[in-house]
Amino acid sequence: MTQRLQGRAVAPDGVLVRELGGESVLLNLNTESYFGLDETGTRMWAALTKSASIDAAFETLLTEYEVEPEHLRADLLRFVERLAAAGLIDVRDV
Repeated sequence: MTQRLQGRAVAPDGVLVRELGGESVLLNLNTESYFGLDETGTRMWAALTKSASIDAAFETLLTEYEVEPEHLRADLLRFVERLAAAGLIDVRDV
């Protein structure tokens, strides 16, 4: 059985997001951490922050990209973990 991606991803207070030409910059004003996202990262960010759960974001992205589910799952989990470690995203219970 495949592990479900738990929680809901939320941008914490103090995180600014600016998109330009399909790419984005995320900046945490409190920690001064920032990430630059390419087009794929920007789409992952949007799916994560607009979906009811991380699993729902995964399902949405799976319909948009031609990728093996386990590969997408691993990439999405790694993306969430890196953003959370930088204080750019909070994962909350749903």
